[in-house]
Amino acid sequence: MDAVATNGVATSAVAARAALVARHRSIDALIASGEWPLQVSTSLAEGLVLGLLKQGVRKYLAVFGHGSTAIAEVLRIYEGAGVVRTWNFRNEVEMAHAATALSWQYGEVPAVVTSIGPGALQAFAGSLAAASDGVGVYHVYGDETTHGEGYNMQQIPRIQQGAYGHLTSVMGRSYVLHTPEALREALRQGAVTVFDAVRAAPFYLLAPINTQPSPLQLNLAALPVRPRPTPTVMADGSAFAEAAALVRSHDRIVVKAGGGARRHALPVRELAEAIGAAVVLSPGSTGVLPDAHPQNMHVGGSKGSISGNHAMTSADLLIAIGSRAVCQSDCSGIGYPRVQAVINLNDDPHDLNHYNRTTPLRGDIAATIGRLLQALGPFEPSEGKKRWLAECLDKKSEWRAFKAARVGTAPLYDEAWGCPVLTQPAAIGTVAAFANEIGAVKLFDAGDVQANGFQIVEDDRPGQTWTESGASYMGFAASALLASALADRPAYAIAFSGDGSFMMSPQVLVDAVEHGLRGMLVVFDNRSMAAIGGLQRAQYGKEFRTSDAVAVDYVAMANAVRGVLGVWGGTSREALRDALARGRAHPGLSLVHVPVYSGDAPEGGMGAWGSWNVGSWCEAVQAEYHRQTL
Repeated sequence: MDAVATNGVATSAVAARAALVARHRSIDALIASGEWPLQVSTSLAEGLVLGLLKQGVRKYLAVFGHGSTAIAEVLRIYEGAGVVRTWNFRNEVEMAHAATALSWQYGEVPAVVTSIGPGALQAFAGSLAAASDGVGVYHVYGDETTHGEGYNMQQIPRIQQGAYGHLTSVMGRSYVLHTPEALREALRQGAVTVFDAVRAAPFYLLAPINTQPSPLQLNLAALPVRPRPTPTVMADGSAFAEAAALVRSHDRIVVKAGGGARRHALPVRELAEAIGAAVVLSPGSTGVLPDAHPQNMHVGGSKGSISGNHAMTSADLLIAIGSRAVCQSDCSGIGYPRVQAVINLNDDPHDLNHYNRTTPLRGDIAATIGRLLQALGPFEPSEGKKRWLAECLDKKSEWRAFKAARVGTAPLYDEAWGCPVLTQPAAIGTVAAFANEIGAVKLFDAGDVQANGFQIVEDDRPGQTWTESGASYMGFAASALLASALADRPAYAIAFSGDGSFMMSPQVLVDAVEHGLRGMLVVFDNRSMAAIGGLQRAQYGKEFRTSDAVAVDYVAMANAVRGVLGVWGGTSREALRDALARGRAHPGLSLVHVPVYSGDAPEGGMGAWGSWNVGSWCEAVQAEYHRQTL
């Protein structure tokens, strides 16, 4: 008697279909061949896998449980045929981060699969990073049964229909597969969400335990395909004429390049050079202009830089490109006190009209820049614009000298370590320079490492650095390393992680070996939450409960996992560079443990150069915000 895969469907029938899909290599080719009947009797679980495959989703990251066994069985059969690939993980948050990185860094949209209950909630929590950074990922969670036979183990213990569907819909689009025939509409909504060319997002498919194996008459040709991007540009020529007039009439122009500018680096550079604008970056857009470019003023905002924040506070015309105006990016709304007008290039109507006195240019950024340059016509920057760039360039020189001094700071005595150790800037600068030398991708975790990192990195193109500043999720960088074990064309990556962030996802040590990751994790250990401790000192003069006295031997921890190499990073730049070289030579995952300074000495960090509406600063920042009219 043949084994049963789902709801009476023979395993042999599922395997035969999987082999047929594998032979034709694509769903479109399979449909065109005529070998697949118009209607196939199968299960919702198999229909889901085929529907996602039709959209190009062939990679699954999973922590299976009793809420996802039917899907797991279909994936087992289809992986055996070489159609899909599934990787099992030890933690759902880690898995969600790895999926986000696979989509964000490599452009490969995967599906995350969990059980019902705690696993789904953990993956849902991890999806905050994807939602905040505009990254498309399918999330497939088990859900309570639809026949209402009583509480299901691990369901939300509340008498309410579709509780998980309600919960996930708060973060983004969500669909409960209450009946198998709903699959077509669910995948249509999912496709336009995860593949949105403007702001992609996670899509949550809730798969009730009992509907996963339920019978489905599947018409494969009727399932939605992956949508094609359709770049658009405004038809209203008067808006471009208005924007061109503003560019001509203002000398002190600042371009704020947000995360949306990252995919359009060349057009952004062309515009900035043509109009004589200073360009200020966000933490996620380093590399949009080469680091040494004379118009690149580096990051600006609540942390910012001397040059970036000077350009923001001194400009009289703002050109926002692909920016969400996040509080830390525009100093909680008071970052442009002298700006008289705004030209906003964005394809999102909400972000497009964030500021008053805005000339909105909605549409594809590259196409919109082309139309704006066309409206400007032959253009020679005025003497006023040239003086503005010279002024900004002076500030850039000041910032570069300051950064060199901080990165070059000698080791400082640290009480927790009982000896002089490297400062965060010195250690991060050493690792960042090493990464650039070997062509490694840099992944930054949340906290003090991230804040100092985006001030320090020197990128010449987008994609050299990925910093999860949208949600600032601790543990992201270590988990994101795993995407390089899953990608079709992996890049060598180095994760920059604080000790606290690493301890959010230490299971990466095991999963890295399991999945054959080659990369490096650098743990900058100051035994404290230095970003928050520094904020407490700046606001209230005292730290409170942001450090501990527990020493952890991360080298021993790493070496306890067979296949991982743990290396002590030492207390000098020379020792750290030697450790990095040893780590790079290792054929698997290496972990370099670096002790770093935490304390009152200003040389211990890169400093803050803007305003932020938090803590004791709220009253002053809010008062200034309401005085301004932008």
